Amino acid sequence: MFIKQFKLGEYDNFSYLIADELTKKCAVIDPPAGADALIEELIGRELEISYIINTHYHFDHTAGNREIIRAAGEQAAAKIRVVQQSAAPGAQLKVNDGDVLPLGKLALEILHTPGHTGDSICILANEHLFTGDTLFVGKVGGTNSEEGALIQFNSLNRLMKLRDHIIVWPGHDYGVKPSSTIKEEREHNPFCQRLTDFREFYYLKENWLSYKEQHGIA
Repeated sequence: MFIKQFKLGEYDNFSYLIADELTKKCAVIDPPAGADALIEELIGRELEISYIINTHYHFDHTAGNREIIRAAGEQAAAKIRVVQQSAAPGAQLKVNDGDVLPLGKLALEILHTPGHTGDSICILANEHLFTGDTLFVGKVGGTNSEEGALIQFNSLNRLMKLRDHIIVWPGHDYGVKPSSTIKEEREHNPFCQRLTDFREFYYLKENWLSYKEQHGIA
């Protein structure tokens, strides 16, 4: 299994390339506009794109879809499926919680983790979890209401029940390092430390700016 993380776009997005090295089949996760470095890697490794997976519908996670498809060439592009959760508009392949996408000898499991958006998903591939804007290193994605925060609270609780050593690959470079583990997030992420009490979790969301200032968090 080959994984490469790319820092792209104007919002410090992380995009990912996952490939089965035996079959050369690959998936691209969350390409923003200006995905030239990712395209160069695809061409250089002679990979065949099976899926472009968008963890949610926001433009900074989807704007590169057409670039990737165009770069693949007409014949290869016909085989690519754009994957989003079933609530998102315009997907070629709509997925739901528990669906598994075959990728050569690999299996990509879809976890529906709403909160940041209603269509947010994470992708679990072996011991690697691609979390989009659901979970960052030391932080979580934004929500715009108490109801949304509660939905996110439940989604994060689900993720924190995963195995300790699973590697977390977030959708933005918003933390102190580009990746983490479930155990590290459970123990050190201030939001994940508050997943036993929604009121504490929501209070932190509402007062995050002052909390960051008090604790010297960028």
